[in-house]
Amino acid sequence: MDMPMARRIDIISEDTREVASICCYCGTGCGVRVQVRGDAVVGVRGDASHPANRGRLCSKGLALADTVRRDGARVLSARAREARGQPMQDIALAYALDLAADRLAGAIARHGPDSVGFYLSGQLLTEDYAVFNKLARALAGTNNIDTNSRLCMSSAVSGYKRTLGADAPPACYEDLELADTVLIAGSNMAYAHPVLFRRLEAARASRPGMKVIAVDPRRTDTAAFADLHLPLTPGSDVALFNAMLNVMLREGLVDEDYIRRHTEGFDTLRARVQAVTPEAAQRLCGVPARDIVQAARWFGEAGAALSLYTMGLNQSVAGTDKNAALIHLHLATGQIGRPGAGPFSLTGQPNAMGGREAGGMATLLPGHRDPASAADRAEVARLWGVDSLPDAPGATAMDMFDAVLEGRIKVLWIAATNPAQSLPDQARVRAALERAEFVIVQEAYAGTETLAYADLILPAATWPEKSGTVTNSERRISRVRAAIAPPGDAQPDWRLAQAVARRLAARMAPAKADLFAYRDEGEVFAEHARMTAGRDLDYSALDYGTLAQRGPQQWPYRHGQGTARLYADGIFPTPSGRARFCDVSWRPTAETTSEEFPLQLTTGRLRDHWHTMARTSLARALTQHVEEPWVSLHPDDMRRLDLAPGALARLHSRRGSLVLPAQPDDAVRPGQAFVPMHWGSAFMAGLGVNALTNPATDPLSRQPELKFSAVRAEPAGLPWQAAAWRQGDGAALRADLAPWLRRFDYAVVLPTGAGGVRLRVASRAAPDPALLHELAEALDLRRPDVAYDDPARGTLRRVSAGQDGLRAFLLTGDLRAQDALLAWAGGGEAPASIAALLMGRVAGPARSRTVCVCIGVSEAAILGGIARGCDLAALKETLGCGTGCGSCVPEIQSLMARRPAAQALA
Repeated sequence: MDMPMARRIDIISEDTREVASICCYCGTGCGVRVQVRGDAVVGVRGDASHPANRGRLCSKGLALADTVRRDGARVLSARAREARGQPMQDIALAYALDLAADRLAGAIARHGPDSVGFYLSGQLLTEDYAVFNKLARALAGTNNIDTNSRLCMSSAVSGYKRTLGADAPPACYEDLELADTVLIAGSNMAYAHPVLFRRLEAARASRPGMKVIAVDPRRTDTAAFADLHLPLTPGSDVALFNAMLNVMLREGLVDEDYIRRHTEGFDTLRARVQAVTPEAAQRLCGVPARDIVQAARWFGEAGAALSLYTMGLNQSVAGTDKNAALIHLHLATGQIGRPGAGPFSLTGQPNAMGGREAGGMATLLPGHRDPASAADRAEVARLWGVDSLPDAPGATAMDMFDAVLEGRIKVLWIAATNPAQSLPDQARVRAALERAEFVIVQEAYAGTETLAYADLILPAATWPEKSGTVTNSERRISRVRAAIAPPGDAQPDWRLAQAVARRLAARMAPAKADLFAYRDEGEVFAEHARMTAGRDLDYSALDYGTLAQRGPQQWPYRHGQGTARLYADGIFPTPSGRARFCDVSWRPTAETTSEEFPLQLTTGRLRDHWHTMARTSLARALTQHVEEPWVSLHPDDMRRLDLAPGALARLHSRRGSLVLPAQPDDAVRPGQAFVPMHWGSAFMAGLGVNALTNPATDPLSRQPELKFSAVRAEPAGLPWQAAAWRQGDGAALRADLAPWLRRFDYAVVLPTGAGGVRLRVASRAAPDPALLHELAEALDLRRPDVAYDDPARGTLRRVSAGQDGLRAFLLTGDLRAQDALLAWAGGGEAPASIAALLMGRVAGPARSRTVCVCIGVSEAAILGGIARGCDLAALKETLGCGTGCGSCVPEIQSLMARRPAAQALA
């Protein structure tokens, strides 16, 4: 039963109040208490009354207050340009809304409804989605509406619909505590869903008999936690799961009675998997046959088996098949619809689920209806009060940008997402944005790459300035509440869509203006909820009042209560009422390695960053654990390529190239490479990480294969390097220094935990001295306090400092003083002699990276504690590490495990 919701607003001191809301990051849907003083957010803590997180937050959630900005880091006004290539100018919001309506109406009049497209985001609220969807389909007359959820969740949607009949995760978070075997597939849960991972850690600690299996090409923190790690070859998941089913059949671990009474299609699959023995799968997956057998036994013999999965399965040309093959294991063993059991897709974004419920994707209509169904279209048209809806298939994410590039979509409206960083094959995406006749970008943050391609910018409100609802991974609907007013002219996304819709209706169909006569977001939700009546997700009886009184609720919500688990009765939302087995077999990735591209590249999330870092880069603490993008390679590959640790490597794929520092990492296997997904051209030279990745898509889900690209790596050959740092506001300085990203073969401009911005550049030869002096001026180092210059050799070493500490430095050529200067910038001791340091006569202290960002504990401090004999409990007590969000605990445990091995070798 849900815990009672704490009061919406509490006064916690004479001048501070708390507002209950929801975190804006992953799909866990953590409740937060936003502490507000005046018009400023001064703190965020976990809401102990929220059932999703019970008061826990991860490092990102704890740092939310540091990301709330009302300055130049935000889009504060509408902006437009007269023509491409012209500078943006501030304009009145009313004029901007008129301009958006004019351009949409003009394109529709000249080229038809499908000449416009809407590309949205899983970070929008359900109310935002509902208004945009109605605008696109009922007014503009197009199904060209899709979302960046296509990049993360669409294969899960297709997998559920194909097997179970509806897009509905059947399990809930409580099952983490009740499972006997947990299979984590394609998810570094410790990084991507850390609050849920903490629950799993606690569950296994209290029930030592629980078995955890991790399926992942890399030995991540999640894999290290598991009892059994299956390091499969990227893309071979279907073969692995079919081999597990082969073992279950051979050893009598399937539930033949459940299969007979509640499923269909199993005989075909049974015949298919007979040939997929563990030995055959070993040759394909690279996983020892004995480990496949062990995983199958643990799953098949479990009293309750739970699977948790996300992008490793979804982001693939076989993503739907991978999802189906995993769901088959549950159907074959009857491990669904009961406590501790079920196939549980962990949602990547805060409201990808709500967007799907609202029909905010080209392949969906509100209430899990199908735009390809004439009956479903007619029903939605009736509920919206229009004559009909468009029947032409809409463009999904990758198809939408192809349509723009080919001139079929003329006007593109992008809201709350950053496709000029996040989509694969960035060269093609950016060519499409250049080709578009008119691009509207609705955005809250001023630093995103996509803004450079906008013809019109609409200022959007963001967390914690807007109200509505979100649905988390366990189908739980929660209220998001505004804690402060939006800055400048920023408006909630649904308000902007409503304002444009009413103007567009006045130009095209005046009678339809009343379709958008909402007074507040509560009326939007009420209309949306009514559209779920009679559907599998029915929450038509739910309203804001019920959510305020009874707290967050899971759908379907019937007879005054939510539903924790689905399909307990063995009846599924398919025409026959039975779940379906699908005839799936392994098929190769969209591209394969070759002599020219011998490495298998995969990408993934980091612990403390989110998507394209528009928000997390504003929090100093979140930049401390990982400061710079890199590529991980196995030590054997590093030696083969003659790459020293930290050396710059150039990566090439069939689509582009990128220069990154290389680091040896035995968590990846030989022949594989890993790059974090977060950095784009706003932070680094080139087109960002997704210059390399593969745009090929799953034929059913249309989700791109971001998890596999064939690449090669080689030394970058950039011997001249420079490093710099400047004190000040990170967002503003990054914007000032951004032009330098285009002036070197390698360059990064990065916020730092010390505050300010760090710059690192490299080139094949020392640049012209005039360029170096220009760089020094950009860093406010024209008149430094200490300098050691030799411009003829491409050497400038300059430091500016005062009583308040270090203000800026620039080092070229010899970078040995960098660590000491950055340590000083971060609050460490000043060098005894800056001049001696710059001339290389003395060495400064080595700088250690931060492991625990909540408390600010370095790796060196943790290693020192381990050397003194501290166990984890002692480290927590003496250093405080691991006592904040706890996300650093797996890394601390890894350091503890490596230390005895190092001592044994000494």
